[in-house]
Amino acid sequence: MSAASAKVPVEERLFSLVLALLATETGLTKNEILSTVQGYRQRYAPSGDNANLERQFERDKDDIRELGVPLETIDDPSQSGNNQNLRYRIPRGAYELPADISFSAEETTLLNRAAMVWREGSLSAESRRAMLKLKGLGIVSDEPVLGYAPRSRVRDAAFEPLRTALERNAVVRFAYLKPGEAESRVRTVEPLALVQHQGRWHLHARETASGENKTFLLRRIVSQIAQTGATVAAPSGDQTAVALAELEAVWKANTAEIEVEPQSDAAARLGKRRGTEVLDSGSLLLHYSDANILADELAGYGPEVLVLSPPSLRTAVRDRLLATAEAHRG
Repeated sequence: MSAASAKVPVEERLFSLVLALLATETGLTKNEILSTVQGYRQRYAPSGDNANLERQFERDKDDIRELGVPLETIDDPSQSGNNQNLRYRIPRGAYELPADISFSAEETTLLNRAAMVWREGSLSAESRRAMLKLKGLGIVSDEPVLGYAPRSRVRDAAFEPLRTALERNAVVRFAYLKPGEAESRVRTVEPLALVQHQGRWHLHARETASGENKTFLLRRIVSQIAQTGATVAAPSGDQTAVALAELEAVWKANTAEIEVEPQSDAAARLGKRRGTEVLDSGSLLLHYSDANILADELAGYGPEVLVLSPPSLRTAVRDRLLATAEAHRG
């Protein structure tokens, strides 16, 4: 298979994964997913090394959970602890809209038309092909395309220019706005890797001015990516693994304790997030890698969430709520 044919957009891969996991009550093993689902099967080696593909699947699981999709893991009692026999599924009851939500005739028409666009698009043929393969494995499925809208987020605008720069080993320049700063600063860097962590894209790069390796969140790049004309030698080692390990270490080190309103949207979404712990008090302990992004998210839940610690996060959420109230006053 050529490299070009193997490239599948991340949004399509995540959508295909959700579609496949919704299609069966008993769940799918990792091997069944990697060998049949669009975005994985193109790179799957039946008798070879699939370690990189398995790591991609682990990251994708975190990403769809971050999007609020209730992904479940089912252990085989006869072979408990054998990760290769774990089964994954998305229970429809937990993913479908609540019974008390309904749509008008006009809204239903718009939703159906949007779903038809997905059915008639490039996803449709690949999804049907994946379903046929699943049936060939003896897994009964019905294609739930109309019932479930994709929730995948598009890539940041900087993604494609940075990927091109990576392929060319080109030095780039862009304006980057850090939280708390009034003005952006121009950064000149040598791209090392583009990685996705917790549903967000990051650039791992060496800053030419300091010679230090740094990680930049793509959503905070506020200008176009400009190639300087200079090129460097291709980076040595697995820079993707290095970047992900650093981000994971930051994520593990940062925790927040919050209270959530029982049976609320916040309780459902935050309670199922990777690494979340329920404390004896009933509050939730969350891990996070970026306090400002978490503050934005928690403020969006309004009165459903109360931050207990750390104080800096509590203040950040409070400031956002006060700013929202001020913006709507009068």
